[in-house]
This record gives sequence, structure tokens and C-alpha cells, in this order.
Amino acid sequence: MVEICYALRMKSAKKTNLLDRLCVIAGVGLAGATIAGFFGQLFWVFDLFSHFRVQLFQLCLVLIGIAIWRRRNRQRVLWILLACLNYAFVLPLYLGKPPPAAKQPVRVMLINLNASNGNTEQVLKAINTANPDLLLLEEVTPKWAHELSGLDYPYRVSKVRNDPFGIMLLSRYPLSCTPVVVIGTAGVPSVVATVYLPQSEILFIGTHPMPPISSEFSKNRNQQLAELSKLIAQQEKPVLLIGDLNTSPWSPHFTRLLKESDLKNSMKHFGFQPSWPTGNRFLRIPLDHMLHSPEILIHNRIVGSDVGSDHLPLIVDFSVGNRE
Repeated sequence: MVEICYALRMKSAKKTNLLDRLCVIAGVGLAGATIAGFFGQLFWVFDLFSHFRVQLFQLCLVLIGIAIWRRRNRQRVLWILLACLNYAFVLPLYLGKPPPAAKQPVRVMLINLNASNGNTEQVLKAINTANPDLLLLEEVTPKWAHELSGLDYPYRVSKVRNDPFGIMLLSRYPLSCTPVVVIGTAGVPSVVATVYLPQSEILFIGTHPMPPISSEFSKNRNQQLAELSKLIAQQEKPVLLIGDLNTSPWSPHFTRLLKESDLKNSMKHFGFQPSWPTGNRFLRIPLDHMLHSPEILIHNRIVGSDVGSDHLPLIVDFSVGNRE
């Protein structure tokens, strides 16, 4: 009997030692991913890690729980520090309060339709429910343009394509714009239009850079973001930049865009609002953005319901006030 008990204890000890080793390996991996995210400007793969600050924080919480259970105090301190380092990027999104509601805010909506998927009925329902004044549609193919041709907007500008980079702006307010422009070296179209709102004029920029799935694509995306910064810095009227930017708020390329353009992230005050991918809640990150000049006040910002795309819609209410 004693031998059996001893054997069971030895077996249990081996399992716990294996758990401890696995936790150390996982912790080293999380630390490596956390640190790599700081060096996204050096190598495009490192930049990918910067997008998952929330997920890294959540995985650190698991390690913290195991360390508390196993009474591994040193590991617990290390995992807590690692969790805090990642969450330090997310916490500012929750700080402060949005400005008071405006009497007649303007509602803008962004939908990445998904060129090869999507559900027309769900898309139309989402648009009718949100009832936006400005509607930016991305990945607009000839099929999507035909299926959404009945949308009742008096002003529009579009560039329909057979790839995922067709774009369309629909507006209830008058527009003054050049033909759809190309910003950067990737050759993808963007919308640049003056919108004549009742309270003010704004410059509306709708854009969709390349996804950072390779060194070349990442270079094209980063170059487009840099060109957008230069374009915005030259403007005198308030700017609204909206689109699937294929980057998260924690990428160094995103923070550089904010710094050089003097735009603000509309997600601030509203917390973490991920929009992609719809098929995996844990991996979901914010790729769809609305950035704005300080004169533009954000009163509400929500992520809409599933429309059959791999992106969730973005809906923002704003007004134009004085520069902060």
C-alpha cells in the first residue's frame, strides 16, 4: 500500500513539474511577443505582435492564476509585471469622458463588406438601423455595387473594383471632391472629399491600405499611412479619416500617423472596441478606425453587429466644435 501511495505521489509530482515548466515556457513566449511589439518599425513580423496587447494581457492573467495556485511567488510577480506592461497600452482608451451629446450630431458608418463574402440582407438591415448621414463602404465589387444600388443617398463617389479595394462614399450632405485618388505606392483608391455639413465643412478621407501579410504589403501600408500624414498636415479644415487601416492603435506606424497628422483616435473614452475577425472573439482586434482633428467632437462610438463580413461595422456620432 505504501509503495502504491509513493508511486501516485511521484506521478503527481511529475505532472506538477511539467505544468511549472510549461508555464515558464509560455511566460517566456509571452515576454518575447510583448517585447517584439516594441520593434515593429524594424521588422514587419515584429509589428504583428503589437496588435495583440489585450490577448497578451489575458494570457498573462492565466499564468498569474496558475502561479497563485502553485504558490510560485516570483513567477507571479513577473507575470503581473508583464500583464501591466501590455495593459498600459489599453488603459488610456478607457480614461476620460466623451463630450456631452450634441443636439444634431452627424452619424458616420464604416462597413468593410468583404469582397468575397458578406450578406446583402444583413448589410442593408445594419445600414437602415444605423441610418448614417455618411456611409463609407469598402471592398466594393461590381456585385456589391449592384446589390446596394438602391440605397437612398443623393451624393456619392466610388471606385468599384474586382479586388478587395473598391471603395464608395454615400452622403446626405453635399460633397466637393476630386476623382478617387491613389495615396501611396500600392495603387489602391481612396476617397478625399469636402463634406458641407450644416455646422461646418470637413475634409473626409476614406482609405483602405494593404494588409500587412508580407514584407512588401507592410511596406506599402506604412508608406500609405505616411503619405496620409503629409496630406492631413497640409489641411486647414477639420479632417475625418476613416477606414480599415489594417493596423491597431498600438502599432508604431499607427502612433506615428497620429503624431504627424495631429489626429485623435475616436476610440479614446470608449474603451477597447475590436472589429476583426468576426469569426474569433479572442483574436479580435481593432483594425477599423475613425481618426479626427481636435475640432471634431466624438459623442458616441460603437461597433455594430455581424453583417456576414469578416469585419464588424463601425458607427460614430460627431459634431464640429472648437479646437481643443
